[in-house]
Amino acid sequence: MDAANPLVFEKAAVRSEKERVEQWLGQLDVALQSESRAAVASLFAPDGHWRDLLAFTWSITPRQGAENIAALMVAKQGSAQARGFAIAEGRTPPRRVQRAGIDVIEGIFRFETGVGRGFGVVRLLAAEPSRAFQLMTSLHELKGFEEKIGKRRPTGAAISRNFGGANWKDERIASQAYTDRDPVVLVAGGGQAGLSIAATLGRLGVDTLVVDRHERVGDNWRKRYHSLALHNGTEFNHLPYMPFPSSWPVYLPKDMLADWFEAYAWAMELNFWTGTELKSAAYDASAGRWNAIVRHADGTERTVRARHLIFANGLLGFPRVPDLPGLKDFAGDVMHSAEFSDGANWRGKKALVLGTGTSAHDVAQDLHANGCEATIIQRGSTYVVSIEPSAKLIYGVYEGIPLEDGDLLVATNTLPVVRKNLQLLTARMTELDRKMIDGLVARGFKWHMGDDNAGHQMLIRRRYGGYYLDAGCAELIIKGEVGLLHFDEIERFVAGGALLRDGSVKPADLVVLATGFDTQEVLVGKLLGDEVAKKVGRIWGIGPDGEMNNMWKRTAQEGLWFVGGSFTNCRIYSRYVALQIKAIEEGIVPKR
Repeated sequence: MDAANPLVFEKAAVRSEKERVEQWLGQLDVALQSESRAAVASLFAPDGHWRDLLAFTWSITPRQGAENIAALMVAKQGSAQARGFAIAEGRTPPRRVQRAGIDVIEGIFRFETGVGRGFGVVRLLAAEPSRAFQLMTSLHELKGFEEKIGKRRPTGAAISRNFGGANWKDERIASQAYTDRDPVVLVAGGGQAGLSIAATLGRLGVDTLVVDRHERVGDNWRKRYHSLALHNGTEFNHLPYMPFPSSWPVYLPKDMLADWFEAYAWAMELNFWTGTELKSAAYDASAGRWNAIVRHADGTERTVRARHLIFANGLLGFPRVPDLPGLKDFAGDVMHSAEFSDGANWRGKKALVLGTGTSAHDVAQDLHANGCEATIIQRGSTYVVSIEPSAKLIYGVYEGIPLEDGDLLVATNTLPVVRKNLQLLTARMTELDRKMIDGLVARGFKWHMGDDNAGHQMLIRRRYGGYYLDAGCAELIIKGEVGLLHFDEIERFVAGGALLRDGSVKPADLVVLATGFDTQEVLVGKLLGDEVAKKVGRIWGIGPDGEMNNMWKRTAQEGLWFVGGSFTNCRIYSRYVALQIKAIEEGIVPKR
């Protein structure tokens, strides 16, 4: 009778999943203690995947194939001393799910190493639960150097009711001035990437200074175009330690976000110099530090001597302005999309917007809303996807579980699994968006499914652009309310607009170049020199190992780091960058 009771059956199934994961973790523990490659390999599917975030390799390291996984894991076990693998209490319990089209039993576990404690994710093949399809191991904290949060928070005794002495405000002013010291870490850029890494380093007791050229914290969003709002949900965009209020809107307006950044920097007690720009830096190998020249808004300069330099300036360099035939002859205004604020000044006029990425569409839509006749110029095929219902499918892994558990699940995937997941999701998005896609194509829009048919997320990984998350401009193009022109129809620009190959002129008062930005390598070359830029190589984009080039890990240049990407990227990977730097500073990981 019990077997027919759904509740009893469900409890039995949960116990079975938990037992399967417990058994597998126990076998992994035994195999690692014996340092047996054969025993470790037997625990993985022949085409299984392992992604290590510092715990074994002190880097972000993927492996595919049971033998390859076992070889590296056993080789590193002597120094890692990984042990104590067990299901993590208080986290999402083991469950049956489908990942990359494969039925798996997924569990979150804890473990420890010789120097730290970690969390991980295992996905056992549901059809063969003695073997893992995926394993992720991540270092969460260093023993003896845990984050100063919760029960470990500072007592405040030194500055509380300190009659006749310095109070908290005095201490903050003195700390930010750096009159008696230099920071250990200098962070260039104060957006979500810079704030996230500075906050995480601060909780680990690493003296960190953020510099940003804008006048106020948050100006990197505040000064962007008037109608801008985030295109993904607020619940996925929290910064470390301090989530957005639960009453805030699903899609945050730029000014709301900018003001939050300012509050965040204050609440996290970040040392932040506004109106200050990194002008150049050179690494002194003998001293093991950077000599970085920063320039304040008043023109004065200071040399900051920091052991680590982190680029957190948005992954992009200077605005890319193409040399277009005849553009110098155009009598109207020309601006890059980075300079565009709103379309209010262009009411009753005509504008050409070169580009079909998200910025181009948003600019065209803003111009149209302000009574300007806007036409988009398309150069190459573009992936367009609706924000709702389609783009939000990317965050389905977070559904019904705590954010921190979802972050672990997101960090589990190696490139082949990421690609397969995205291909399946993109196919589903295409079904949902079929009416919109057909409408765009009928208007002559060149639409494609992205690299590897994997949609916008793969385009982000490959080139950080080439897609549009539709906030309404697609419908305007379909209806003909925003014009569409192909770049190869243009002969050249003339004083009154664009001269087309058929001899007619497309009139314009404004040309907006939504043509992207130079790569980060160009900026590195300018600030640090071509030798360093060449030594480091590509930044962002998928590397030979399937990970992002030079992101969130040690680079070929000692003391140089790169962080950036989405809010989710910044929240997840700031921990791993901070742990690496802390480990280097404490001598746990040697300097090169």
